[in-house]
Amino acid sequence: MKKLIVIGMVSFLAISCSKKEMSQPKSTDPSDVATSVVSNASGQTMIETSDCLACHSIDEKMIGPSYKEIAAKYSEKDIEILASKIIEGGSGVWGDVPMQAHPQFSKEDAKKMVEYILKQKK
Repeated sequence: MKKLIVIGMVSFLAISCSKKEMSQPKSTDPSDVATSVVSNASGQTMIETSDCLACHSIDEKMIGPSYKEIAAKYSEKDIEILASKIIEGGSGVWGDVPMQAHPQFSKEDAKKMVEYILKQKK
């Protein structure tokens, strides 16, 4: 029953939270369709303007772990893995609630976000 309530809450948040996607210039070149444009925004800005704060905070566990908890568990060598988790989503590391995928972010932008999170070490 608890799992159903948690899943319902996550679904509600995912639906009700608006995604403020980073605007990216549109290319007319067909070879650029699958290529993401790297944003000039900082990792902190990208986090603040996306839906990340609906599930995470800097120092308190919410639906997902706090950024300080993530920073305590991971290091600079994990940037690639964590950036992939932001883009592709994931589950099982912090509990049963899955993190939704964020394919609107390029790998480089996701790395900037991870670097910001890792700076939150206690």
